[in-house]
Amino acid sequence: MNVEQNNRVRKAVIPVAGLGTRFLPATKATPKEMLPVVDKPAIQYVVEEATEAGLRDVVMITGRNKRPLEDHFDRVDGLEDALAKKGDDKKLAAVQHSTDLADIHYVRQGDPKGLGHAVLKGRQHVGNEPFAVLLGDDLIDERNPILPKMIEVAEKTGGSVVALMEVPSEAIHLYGCAAVETTSDDEVVKINNLVEKPATEEAPSNLAVIGRYVLAPEVFDVLETTKPGRGNEIQLTDALQELAGNAEGNGVYGVVFRGARYDTGDKLDYLKAVMQIACDREDLGDDLKAWLRDFVPTLD
Repeated sequence: MNVEQNNRVRKAVIPVAGLGTRFLPATKATPKEMLPVVDKPAIQYVVEEATEAGLRDVVMITGRNKRPLEDHFDRVDGLEDALAKKGDDKKLAAVQHSTDLADIHYVRQGDPKGLGHAVLKGRQHVGNEPFAVLLGDDLIDERNPILPKMIEVAEKTGGSVVALMEVPSEAIHLYGCAAVETTSDDEVVKINNLVEKPATEEAPSNLAVIGRYVLAPEVFDVLETTKPGRGNEIQLTDALQELAGNAEGNGVYGVVFRGARYDTGDKLDYLKAVMQIACDREDLGDDLKAWLRDFVPTLD
């Protein structure tokens, strides 16, 4: 892991073109990324994570009915003026915070052909640079960030890096799964193979790919020729598997994440995420936990 990396990781791609059908009818007119997690939309947590890692140049890969995303990160002059006149500085700062987070650009995906296709749509904006990909279904606790370590590994090796998490063997079929070998860094593994949502008995490990990537620009050339795979979609996992098997490339690495992660991908996990994050809030946690202690014993 001594390959020099001339390019710094400066840009982030955030795919947000999904229809959010698991949350219908709430997502009939509202993008799933705008569903609130306590008092901020889920997408804001993701953008904040990117900017905390130094990635202030963000491109969102969008689709139809995603205009509220653009509006959220834009100025709302009437609202800001009203808050200023009321002297509500706290709410005014909260509203302006989302606008000032990053330089955000928007590219339409068009046909929904999978995550690999969405990443490929960011090629013109990213150019020939390494870049991060953040999926909005996974919220990473800000107290245990993973992107800085992933960026460090990518810049050191010149390869691509994925976030990995240990999961129970009976749950591995829900994820992409990595076959790995150890490195001199306890947090980092070298990936030899990736399998998208394997059957439990066929999984090469219990290390699941979660929604954070730092990718070498070579991934774009691979994605251009990647044929549709599972679900008849262009899978990013398939492209990464090809990079991992290329003996002349810089390889694919994994950073094993052991912090707190909140899954907002389905209704039950979304509700759990809201409760967990609210319980950790200084302004809400004590009162909410006190209510839960009274409420939980009443459940059958």
